[in-house]
Amino acid sequence: METKEIQAILQKQRAYFQSGSTLLVKKRIESLQRLKNTILANQDKIEEALRKDLGKSNTESYMCEVGLALSELTYMIRHTRKFAREKRVHTPLSQYVSRSFIKPSPYGVVLIMSPWNYPFMLTIDPLADAIAAGNTVILKPSAYSPHTSAIIEKIIRFAFDPEYVTCITGGRKENQALLEQKFDYIFFTGSKNVGHTVMEKASRYLTPVTLELGGKSPCIVDDSAKIDLAAKRIVFGKYLNCGQTCVAPDYILCDEKVKDHLIQALIREIQRQYGLKPLENVHYGKIINEKHFHRLCSLMDEEKCVYGGQTNHQTLQIAPTVFDSITWKDAIMQEEIFGPLLPILTYHDINEAIRTIESHPHPLALYIFSQNKTNIEKIKQHCQFGGGCINDTIIHLATSQMGFGGVGDSGMGSYHGKVGFDTFSHKKSMVDKKTWIDLPMRYQPYKSIYDKMIHFFLK
Repeated sequence: METKEIQAILQKQRAYFQSGSTLLVKKRIESLQRLKNTILANQDKIEEALRKDLGKSNTESYMCEVGLALSELTYMIRHTRKFAREKRVHTPLSQYVSRSFIKPSPYGVVLIMSPWNYPFMLTIDPLADAIAAGNTVILKPSAYSPHTSAIIEKIIRFAFDPEYVTCITGGRKENQALLEQKFDYIFFTGSKNVGHTVMEKASRYLTPVTLELGGKSPCIVDDSAKIDLAAKRIVFGKYLNCGQTCVAPDYILCDEKVKDHLIQALIREIQRQYGLKPLENVHYGKIINEKHFHRLCSLMDEEKCVYGGQTNHQTLQIAPTVFDSITWKDAIMQEEIFGPLLPILTYHDINEAIRTIESHPHPLALYIFSQNKTNIEKIKQHCQFGGGCINDTIIHLATSQMGFGGVGDSGMGSYHGKVGFDTFSHKKSMVDKKTWIDLPMRYQPYKSIYDKMIHFFLK
C-alpha cells in the first residue's frame, strides 16, 4: 500500500473519531460483539491459517490464540460500560463546594502493530481493548505470518467500516510508511530492535506508546522444587509453539544439587508429551521461516546437547532440545532464543541466582519452582521482571483480570481487561465547581484575615 493511501485512511479515521461516533458506549459493545461473532463464524479458517503459518494444531490454535481472543472480547463486552463511567473521587475541603471526578476518554486514532508468533491473539486482544476504550484503529499484522494476516484482514473488512477499523497488510515498506504518520497512540508487540525504531518514530510527534517486547526469561528451580512436576510444566511452557513465545522460559537456572535429576525429568517429559520422534508428531509445529530456522541452528552446540537436536530443513522443524554445561559466554545466551532450545545453568545459592538475573536486562517473565517460601519472597522482592508464575509457566498472561507487560528492556505499558482499557484511554481529571458560593480568600488583593483560613485548608 502506498503512503498516500495510508494517509487517506488515516484522515478518514480521524474525521470519524471527531464525529463522536466511537464515544457511544452502546456502539463500542455492539462492535465488540460483531467482531466476536465474525471470529466464531471464521474459526475453521483461522485455525487453518495458523496451521499454514506456524504448524499449529487446532487444539493449540484454539487454546492459545482463538480462545484467548474470544475470552478477551467476552470480558470487554461485559465490562466496557462500567469501565467507561466517570469515577467520582474525594474533593479536598479547600475546593468547597465542588465535585471531583475522573473521566476516561479515548486517545483517538490508534496504530496496533502485531507480531508473527501468536499472530491472531496478539492482534485481536489489543484491538478489543482499543475498541472498548472508544478509539478508531489501524491494524498492521506481521508479514511473516501471511495466511493469518489475510484472514484477519477479511474479518476486519466484514466486521467494520474502514473509517472505524482498517487492517493494512504488507511488509517493511508499509511499516515504515505507517510510522511516519501522526497517530494518537501506538501499540507495538515485537522485538526489542524494532521497538527502538517505533519509539524513535513516535517521539517525532510525542505519541505515547506501549511496547510489548521480550528478553531472556529465566526459570529458577531450587532444591525444594517438586522436580517431576516442574519438568512437566517447564516442557509445556518452553516448547509450546516450538518455543516461539515471548514469555517462554528462555533458560533454566537451577540449584546445582538438583540439575541431574531435573535433566532426566525434562527428557522423560519431552518424550511423554511429544513422543520419541517429535518431528513426526502432527501436533508439533514449525519455525516461522528459514531465516529464524538457520538462526536457531547456529545457536546449537552439539557437544553440550544432552537431548534432542534433530532438525528438518524441509519442514523448518527443530526437535525439543536440552543443553547442559552452558555458560553466559555461549552463543545461546547472547540473545533471546525464541525457539525449542533449552539451556541449563546452575547456581550455588539463591542469592547468587538473584545476582545473576539482576546483572542482565530485565526479562518479560520470570518463573520459580520452589516449596521454599523464603526463596520465593526473595525472588519476588529483588528481581525486576514483567510478570511470571510460581510453580508454573506462561499462564499468567491468559487472564483478563491482570495486566500483561514488560519492564525496562522487555517493554513498557501493559494491557488485558481493565488495564487494557486504561492503556487506550486518557483519564481526564476534572472538578465541577458550584456557582452558588465563591470563597474570597484565593483572590487578590490578599488579606491577612484570610491567612489562618488558608493554613487551615492547606496543611
